[in-house]
Amino acid sequence: MSASGGGKAILAAFLANLGIALAKFIGWALSGSASMLAEAIHSVADSGNQLLLMLGGRKARKSADLSHPFGYGRERYVYAFVVSIILFSVGGLFAIYEGIDKLQHGHELDPQWQYLPIVILVVAIVLESFSLRTAVKESSAIKPKGQTWVQFIRRAKAPELPVVLLEDFGALLGLLFALFGVGMTIITHNPFFDALGTLMIGALLIVVAFVLGMETKSLLVGEGATPEDFEKIVRAIEKGPEVDKLIHIKTLYVGPDELLVAAKVGVPQDKLLADVASDINAVEKRIREAVPAARIVYLEPDVFRAPGLEQPPTESVILKSSD
Repeated sequence: MSASGGGKAILAAFLANLGIALAKFIGWALSGSASMLAEAIHSVADSGNQLLLMLGGRKARKSADLSHPFGYGRERYVYAFVVSIILFSVGGLFAIYEGIDKLQHGHELDPQWQYLPIVILVVAIVLESFSLRTAVKESSAIKPKGQTWVQFIRRAKAPELPVVLLEDFGALLGLLFALFGVGMTIITHNPFFDALGTLMIGALLIVVAFVLGMETKSLLVGEGATPEDFEKIVRAIEKGPEVDKLIHIKTLYVGPDELLVAAKVGVPQDKLLADVASDINAVEKRIREAVPAARIVYLEPDVFRAPGLEQPPTESVILKSSD
């Protein structure tokens, strides 16, 4: 997995969630807390999600072939989308179901073990904080300066780090909800709060899953270069004397670390073919230097026409990428 793939953050999250899930199941079995059960299922779902992200990263490294000439980079998008579905169905819906069931058939915590969930939740908060810290540290290394965390999650082309960031943040918030539910149940001896904490965890997971699903859906459909990178590419094409006019350009991420650039450029009609080929190579080199992710570049030379004889409007407009 590439540096931007968040390998360390994924591994840290997986190990943390695996240990936390086991502790939560023990806490639920001994205390009978619905919030603990919801959190245990949440951690199991998160652990499975991290395995899927690692599997997607491994599959994305397959070499391009005849069936997939641009490679398998989008495998990472597919598995990130599956993660959002699992988080919604396994984590969120189960927690909602369990919370409703406890509202209807609530029972108090086992007095002998009622404080055990508190200890487990506090330890889990510490472990999740370390996992989130790892994700933040790894994300900070690739997050553009001045970009907010919300913008990073929305614009990142590598899906793993945004997924882990949202999962870890959601996990910490879910632990606080569980702590609230268990704590209030112990204080008031009213199982309603345990059920309420479970419902809050379920609602949180559904919201996180929805955000993840929408962001990865956009990547699956196909996103172009960011506005900043798009402008860099345009400047790289127009910077030198080789091109008289940029007629048409489109960009597309074929994988998290691989951007395709296709453009039609106007060249003088009296220039020799060998010179045009040399000029095109020079422009391609500038594009790759300006945006290293632009690994696939196709430039189509066209005869530049004088004003009044331009190409039809559909070919003469530079298409701006959307974020």
